[in-house]
Amino acid sequence: MELAIENMRKSGLAKADKKAGRVAAEGAIGIKASDDGKTVVMVEINSETDFVVKSDDFKGFVDSVTAALLLSDIESVDQIDDMVLASGDTVDTTRRALIAKVGENISVRRIEKYLNVDGGTACYLHGGKIAVIIELAKNDAELGKDIAMHIAAVNPDYVSVDQVSEEVIEKEKEIFTAQALDSGKKPEIVEKMITGRIKKFLSEITLEGQSFIKDDKMTVAQLIKSKDNAVVRFTRFE
Repeated sequence: MELAIENMRKSGLAKADKKAGRVAAEGAIGIKASDDGKTVVMVEINSETDFVVKSDDFKGFVDSVTAALLLSDIESVDQIDDMVLASGDTVDTTRRALIAKVGENISVRRIEKYLNVDGGTACYLHGGKIAVIIELAKNDAELGKDIAMHIAAVNPDYVSVDQVSEEVIEKEKEIFTAQALDSGKKPEIVEKMITGRIKKFLSEITLEGQSFIKDDKMTVAQLIKSKDNAVVRFTRFE
């Protein structure tokens, strides 16, 4: 009986290897914060179809990997295969067994971990498909959730203007200049147009410059300032 079980496990692992090259484009995101709010983790795990994503086995795998990641010292997805889950098995062994059971390729695509932050953290998960974790200068659960929801919906690229490189700004200036010159307007008018377009562009791609989704009469920067806080960083998975 033990030999039969061993052979079945070997067969399952062989099947998992054969499926490794197949595209896993569906998936779900796991997210979890420590009780003290100082550490927060996020992990994306992919499968081939949404049918498998909705299965209890897949959901259980996502939950177990997320929970183990929060308690581990792992900070890179390259280390994830050898991480031991609560079951006592590694991620890789569990993943391969799941592949053999469901018949689809499954992969841990990426992780993000904010570890022992000085201020506070917040996280938000939307339908298992979009997730955000953020670090605040000071702990504020309500503000953190509001901003995380905003980031999930609006998808900014940066926290603030000072994070945008000169290269990005210059590239946009080139595009706007070409568009303005084609209109045949005078150089001084073109300069004012470009200044206005760059200002609008920066407000659209930065979190602080965007209108807050729950109250578009204020920017996110104004909301944060009213709470005497600051967003240190954020990460968004989709």
